[in-house]
Amino acid sequence: MAHTPTLPESPAELAALLDRHAYLCGDGLATACFLALRMGRPLFLEGEAGVGKTELAKTLAAVLGAPLIRLQCYEGLDASQALYDWDFPRQLLHLRAAEAAGIDDVRRLEGELYDRRFLLARPLLRALETAPSVLLVDEIDRADDEFEAFLLEVLSDFTISVPEIGTVRAERPPVVVVTSNRTREVHDALKRRCLYHWLEHPTFDREVAIIRRRLPAATDRLAGQVARAAQRLRTADLLKPPGVAETLDWTEALVTLGVRELDPDTAAVTLGTVLKYREDQDRVTARGLDALLNGG
Repeated sequence: MAHTPTLPESPAELAALLDRHAYLCGDGLATACFLALRMGRPLFLEGEAGVGKTELAKTLAAVLGAPLIRLQCYEGLDASQALYDWDFPRQLLHLRAAEAAGIDDVRRLEGELYDRRFLLARPLLRALETAPSVLLVDEIDRADDEFEAFLLEVLSDFTISVPEIGTVRAERPPVVVVTSNRTREVHDALKRRCLYHWLEHPTFDREVAIIRRRLPAATDRLAGQVARAAQRLRTADLLKPPGVAETLDWTEALVTLGVRELDPDTAAVTLGTVLKYREDQDRVTARGLDALLNGG
């Protein structure tokens, strides 16, 4: 029998549990997450890419001891790709095996073909059938309006209708985290169904703390230099300002190289770990990496 996760008693307790898994969050995010767990409501996280939305869902799953089921959204995503599909190759093999065995009962074969064993569960159906679970609907803003409306319907009662089998209802609804990078506005109806929180880029002190928590091998000076540089890059009018994920990538690369203090030459050869567009790298290099590191 699946275990029932023990829910934290307060936002502070939840923040402490997340911290044990190296996720640092402020009071506002901890409170929103706590209320979503206690009220059984989806949590809608919006903010720029790399601020920790997806990572929160992963960490929350670890805290609850529940599997993370991820639905990555993209343009053209439809209900069948998110819900379920029939395993046609296995159905065909079953038909051939029945023919070889001399079975010609059409009604029986039809019933067998649409048995649950031939149903391929996609993320939404898997989340409803898995208790407990954490369902991450990642980057809902990349999906079409039609899929957004369909998702709202599923989240309203946590049921899915499979015509050949019947209605599948979640024994215990999953914990749902919906994320958006705000490449487009998400409809109010979906937001009203959820508890909402906007994630900002971290302050300098918090970013240093995140680096030190995730990468203890980094020196205090290196963590401070990388965090300060990342803060400056976010105000440099770039195509893709770095998020916390890129800050951590940069720091990890520097630690891997044995760097204890960042200098312009080392920054130049590792810039691809934090800036992923050539135009951004050219713009930063033209302004001078010494200025990036020293604030000149």
